[in-house]
Amino acid sequence: MESRSLVPQSPGLKLPIANLRSVFRPHDVERKLAKLPNRDHENLRATYERMLERGPDRFQVKPSGVPEMASLYEQLPNFADALDDVKRHVALSQDGGDGLEVTPMLLLGPPGIGKTHFARQLADLLGTGMNLVPMSSMTAGWLLSGASSQWKGAKPGKVFEALVEGQYANPVLVIDEIDKASADAQYDPLGALYGLLEHDTAGAFMDEFAEIAIDASQVIWIMTANDERCIPEPILNRMNVFEIDAPNLEQARQIARNLYVSIRGDHGWGRRFEEEPSDDLLDQLAELAPREMRRALMTGFGNARLAHRGQIQAEDLPKAGAGKTRIGFMQ
Repeated sequence: MESRSLVPQSPGLKLPIANLRSVFRPHDVERKLAKLPNRDHENLRATYERMLERGPDRFQVKPSGVPEMASLYEQLPNFADALDDVKRHVALSQDGGDGLEVTPMLLLGPPGIGKTHFARQLADLLGTGMNLVPMSSMTAGWLLSGASSQWKGAKPGKVFEALVEGQYANPVLVIDEIDKASADAQYDPLGALYGLLEHDTAGAFMDEFAEIAIDASQVIWIMTANDERCIPEPILNRMNVFEIDAPNLEQARQIARNLYVSIRGDHGWGRRFEEEPSDDLLDQLAELAPREMRRALMTGFGNARLAHRGQIQAEDLPKAGAGKTRIGFMQ
């Protein structure tokens, strides 16, 4: 598909958008639309008309220089290897007219350690937004690739939606809990990924509903999983696999401290509280999974406020077993 130079500035992140890239050919859509019978296929007709109305061009983000990522390393200290990989790809994109290309990555590790949060932060860094596809609820392959228009209630898949309805040619697509995808004898939920994760074949991805070739070659893929044994080897071989450990004690304290500072700074009521959390509080929070820390802190802020205190104490946090997941920390 085509790409043309353009250099507006992405507000806030200050990452220029380097190209406009065509993600489909309007002629293909016009031809399909002309062949539709006058009756029936209303959803398909509306889809084609929507495609022509929006046009084929989408922004393709390309950072000008390697962005400052120190805050991400602080927020996500146990994701350093994955962040290093992103930084390498961004550096490579500076040396030519190509867009940013990131090898599909699999974040492998126990639940609750921040894998989805990492994906969301990466999407924010690149400025393309994040599309989340939860595979644990997926029972058929058409969630990614769409279902044939012959089926009642059929519609395009998530890849089509992200590229045709979105603004970007290189959105971040997160396949969450890929190891929990269920399959039956008729449908393979992961079937579409065999082509989508290969750069050459992804350039002409065919959504089964629209039956229009879509350029998905620029999509930035992030998979999360708890157990790689449930993922087919051919799919594993198409990705860079990063084993994410639970944070060690110092990393867990760092994550907790960063969350405290972030929550305090994001709310007007934060000025009522001390700028830094106490060591006792950090020790208590470090026992929690990262995803539980925010909830615990919000409870702590509320309890401290009710007690008319400007500092959260350990006893302000939820009691053990009150909806918390304890994962410990790495020695």
